[in-house]
Amino acid sequence: MSKTVKSPVGNKLTCKSWQTEAAMRMLMNNLDPDVAERPEDLIVYGGYGKAARNWECYDKIIESLKNLNNDETLLIQSGKPVAIFKTHENAPRVLISNSQIVPAWATWDEFRRLDALGLIMYGQMTAGSWIYIGTQGILQGTYETFAACAQKHFDGTLKGKFVLTCGLGGMGGAQPLAATLNGAAFLGVDVDISRIQKRIDTGYCDLMTESLDEALNIVLDAKKKGIAKSVGLIGNAGEVLPEILKRGVIPDVLTDQTSAHDMLYGYVPMGMTFEQALELRKSNPDKYIELARKTVVTHCRTMWEFMQKGAIVFDYGNNLRGEAYNNCFKSAFEIPGFVPEYIRPLFCEGKGPFRWVALSGDPEDIYVTDEAIMNAFPDDKQLHNWLKAAKEKIHFQGLPARICWLGYGDREKAGLIFNDLVKTGKVKAPIVIGRDHLDCGSVASPNRETEKMKDGSDAIADWPILNFALHATGGATWTSLHHGGGVGIGNSIHSGMVIVADGTDEAAERLKRCLTYDPGMGIVRHADAGYEEAIENQKKFGIKMPMLDK
Repeated sequence: MSKTVKSPVGNKLTCKSWQTEAAMRMLMNNLDPDVAERPEDLIVYGGYGKAARNWECYDKIIESLKNLNNDETLLIQSGKPVAIFKTHENAPRVLISNSQIVPAWATWDEFRRLDALGLIMYGQMTAGSWIYIGTQGILQGTYETFAACAQKHFDGTLKGKFVLTCGLGGMGGAQPLAATLNGAAFLGVDVDISRIQKRIDTGYCDLMTESLDEALNIVLDAKKKGIAKSVGLIGNAGEVLPEILKRGVIPDVLTDQTSAHDMLYGYVPMGMTFEQALELRKSNPDKYIELARKTVVTHCRTMWEFMQKGAIVFDYGNNLRGEAYNNCFKSAFEIPGFVPEYIRPLFCEGKGPFRWVALSGDPEDIYVTDEAIMNAFPDDKQLHNWLKAAKEKIHFQGLPARICWLGYGDREKAGLIFNDLVKTGKVKAPIVIGRDHLDCGSVASPNRETEKMKDGSDAIADWPILNFALHATGGATWTSLHHGGGVGIGNSIHSGMVIVADGTDEAAERLKRCLTYDPGMGIVRHADAGYEEAIENQKKFGIKMPMLDK
């Protein structure tokens, strides 16, 4: 059984409050065909990241939200609605836990056994927490990463530089536009033609080809002329990258966003067509995984070899290095990760991905918020440039949405502005505010967000759990705790939150609390680990830390 899902729009309620209406609309938006990668299978993005366990669970979640009272909380256990309890009006309307497995059992094999029994669901990050907004959701983070790379290695611009990557799915699909916004000539490789076509259709990628010769001619010509241009090449990373290396073509920047976190439902082995791979996945999953692991070693080793030839190479947080290392390529972690290389200084400031969605369905509401944000932060030229570029370049997928990176104090300020826009009728319906789980204080992921922490605390998972608990007590509309997002089962714990600006005074109080927690937790996490910049920000903002306060 499958169905086509579209969120309601406008300002008329179908649930008992905007708190529950928002949760319902955002769940439905996650499965909009314009948003999700495989909506018929409830898969939103990231290989196997789902919004609900099955269609029966989906229907029951929708039914539960429509009937949920303002003093009740719905519990979601790995995509299944398991209970409704009486709580209070300032409690979350939904609490979500996805993919949690006792650590000694936390392997893909055990997950797949439980999944086959219908007992669990892989929620990725924003798939199972109902706040995915399409490829835009990661776009500014990717843009900031490429910008930081340019600043560190190329005098602040990627103009005249060749960026090469693989993986153009829901997350990786942000790379072509993020690269061209930084001035680059870009080549992205993906084995699935539909993924590249979706990036073409939504304006993220300029051209598509099946010919490596044609792709390289276009990209190298664009590099020579200093033109920003993006090309999607249909092919397998394990075959295309070695061929490019063999030809002696060395990119300036090389990274990867294939679904290497999942060797069965994400990554695709070389030596066969995509269609043959899908058949093998069904008929002989063990053989499929064996071949995928061989491919990932070839893939990662070739990236390492490009690095030896002078390319700037970094891992983009999909556990490619981890899979290659576990399959005997012991130089894998010589490739640096993107967080310690480029993003951690932003985390020390409490900065991270702040996103909002217009429940009205009217793009004009987002343009109103864009203007309000620029007026609120008149001196932030980088933010202004980003919002102008986003308005010009980004095609909305599903409900209109926007993202930008904001830090301590600024998220709260933005949330209260949105609440006032709703209150005064300047936007037509409430605004949903959320974020990626990839944030400054909400993830434990030793191969990604918490790689190479200064104090060695990479694997400490207390922080995302404290983040989850803080939002639950502070009044987030819904909050989630997930396992395995981004890098796969056994490799991460992370939390998410969503809050609704509905124009009420009560919402304003909740916004003040919850939009302070995330940047505050980011600063606290990094100050506790000994980062001087974070300690300075802790003192600057007056965040109470008993072990640091004198």
